[in-house]
Amino acid sequence: MTIDMHDLLNSIVNSLDRTEHIRPEELPDIELYMDQVTTFMEQRLKTTSRNPEDDKIMTKTMINNYVKNHLMPPPDKKKYSKEHMLLLIFIYYFKGFMTIGDIQKLMEPLTGRYFGEDKEFRLESIYREVFSMEKEEIENLKKDVIKKFRRAERTFEDAPEEGQEFLKMFSFICQLCFDVYLKKMMIEKMIDNISELEDRKRK
Repeated sequence: MTIDMHDLLNSIVNSLDRTEHIRPEELPDIELYMDQVTTFMEQRLKTTSRNPEDDKIMTKTMINNYVKNHLMPPPDKKKYSKEHMLLLIFIYYFKGFMTIGDIQKLMEPLTGRYFGEDKEFRLESIYREVFSMEKEEIENLKKDVIKKFRRAERTFEDAPEEGQEFLKMFSFICQLCFDVYLKKMMIEKMIDNISELEDRKRK
């Protein structure tokens, strides 16, 4: 592959190093109105967007739909709590590769058991625990991406020279896509299992 592809790999790896989640202490301690929620999410999550200048991170319609579809509890007197914000962050990341229905199946047990100040084990504790694994996961992902890149470099050596660079990049993309495809299948199977368990409990 040419130096341009190596530059692309370095750019991808460096972007992973800059990945940071929103920490609970960075969230406002006061309840927010809808406009304040969307403004906060826009400011804090814009860098995760493919087209930051054009993409809408979170709109009023989106949030209203999340409530309507039971992905999160409704606001109290039109005000959203810190726990609402934590749920919205989870939903933001999930919606890139999960259906609204699957997110709802995953979030309903979470909010039912852990949402609210009266709960013994709070949603904030779950959020902190989950995101504490972020750094280790990023390091593992960097190693895996580099390994896939090296493997792609060794493909299509017998292809016409003028098309080799594209085919090697295509090979690299296919490896990444296959990884996402398999993980998506695993996630769907686990969500189906959670849904079955919850149905049995209700019965």
